[in-house]
Amino acid sequence: MPRQRRVVPAEFRTHSELTSGRGLRSLTSRAAQLPLDSWFKSLFVRKVDPRKDAHSHLLAKKEDNNLYKIQFHNVKPECLDAYNELCEDVLPSIHADPEYPCELVGTWNTWYGEQDQAVHLWRYRGGYPALTEVMNKLRQNKKFMDYRNERGKMLLSRRNQLLLEFSFWNEPVPRPGPNIYELRSYQLRPGTMIEWGNYWARAIEIRQQNQEAVGGFFSQIGSLYTVHHLWAYKDLQSRENTRNAAWQRDGWDEIVYYTVPLIQHMESRIMIPMKTSPLK
Repeated sequence: MPRQRRVVPAEFRTHSELTSGRGLRSLTSRAAQLPLDSWFKSLFVRKVDPRKDAHSHLLAKKEDNNLYKIQFHNVKPECLDAYNELCEDVLPSIHADPEYPCELVGTWNTWYGEQDQAVHLWRYRGGYPALTEVMNKLRQNKKFMDYRNERGKMLLSRRNQLLLEFSFWNEPVPRPGPNIYELRSYQLRPGTMIEWGNYWARAIEIRQQNQEAVGGFFSQIGSLYTVHHLWAYKDLQSRENTRNAAWQRDGWDEIVYYTVPLIQHMESRIMIPMKTSPLK
């Protein structure tokens, strides 16, 4: 029996593909070949084996015990420069102090996406005990408490999440710049994290060819069933070229086809590193 060709929804194609004659013909022909009722049923059919363990045990790295915290700070527009200077003065000292079992992975300002926003990503080597140790020590750190008080005057809102890293992604490590970073955040349908992980374990092999993949994480506390993928590019045109090239590689369209129905909501931020960010 001939293999049925799959439709990649238009919202997941690149602009150049959608506006080219080839792209329009491809979408039209594929839509014609796939019966509507078959495509509609594919949105609801899940082919995941029953599991008797938490998805965090199945998807997270077992060789280490890293916990990550991501912070989103929405800053008053008139305070953004002062906020950045405050962070650049205090956060690197915590990162460099061996008394604190944590590392500042990266710190950024959002360029495209939510405006006047800062994003900080921390790693705690030792999991929840390390997080608790750091929090207890910081409460006794006068410089940090003064920083928190001053920071509070500059913020409109803030939120955070505790994350684990996917076993099939590389651990984020410092990299030279200059780069821009894209944080793509996906809110998945409850119960689909294992399926997402199965597909992306293959997808990451396709997307590693230009070394753009920085880190992949899923939430444990905060907004649940949230996935964050962090990518690095030289500039926006490099991002466009790299993403277009993925569609030319075998298997990418299939992965997108099967992961789209798992998503409830998705968001992209383009971010610029702060001066003291280890990810430049």
